[in-house]
Amino acid sequence: MAAVDGAYDCVAKTPLGEQTGVFTVISTGDRFNGTFAGMMGSLDVKDGVVAGNKLTWKMEMTIPMPMTLDCEAEITGESLTGTMQLGAFGAA
Repeated sequence: MAAVDGAYDCVAKTPLGEQTGVFTVISTGDRFNGTFAGMMGSLDVKDGVVAGNKLTWKMEMTIPMPMTLDCEAEITGESLTGTMQLGAFGAA
């Protein structure tokens, strides 16, 4: 298991209020896949890249509206901190 692999409890502060869920990371070399399972369903990781303890990826949201989320995070110990670009709605 790589240092970034795991299941992380997350809270995103979005225009729709706080969205909570679990972000799962499974890495293979400098790539990773996984899911974000939250209050509005499950989103799959696309184009996941690992660079040390930093992750970048995209997720395709369909509810409440179609949108591509551009995400980045840093893992320190057992904690994940990062941002999501929510299209015209800015960052969360």
